[in-house]
Amino acid sequence: MRSKILALSKKEEFKTLLNMKKVSNKYVTIFFGHLSNKNNNKLNISFVTKKKIGNAVKRNKIKRRLRNIMNDATKKISIKFNFSYLVICKPSVLHSDYKNLKEILFQEFKKIK
Repeated sequence: MRSKILALSKKEEFKTLLNMKKVSNKYVTIFFGHLSNKNNNKLNISFVTKKKIGNAVKRNKIKRRLRNIMNDATKKISIKFNFSYLVICKPSVLHSDYKNLKEILFQEFKKIK
């Protein structure tokens, strides 16, 4: 089965999302808003981890976890596909439990309207 997740690719998309609405908690900051010329059948989301968090192995582990959580989220909760999302990770996400991280992200995406 193909993934319903599509990553943001252009620098302009990132810049415009950074100026839109945001939701934050101790693990991530989620920027979201409408972007023109985007596919509404797929989830437009990108995950950003800073180099301060750790080496490439640690950063990629975080991104894999978040991508897996978002695949589950598209199946279990109603996420708005007309929005585009930018998820910026904080250093505390590296040492968090997977279940705890999943619950908190589900709560945050339910808040977004």
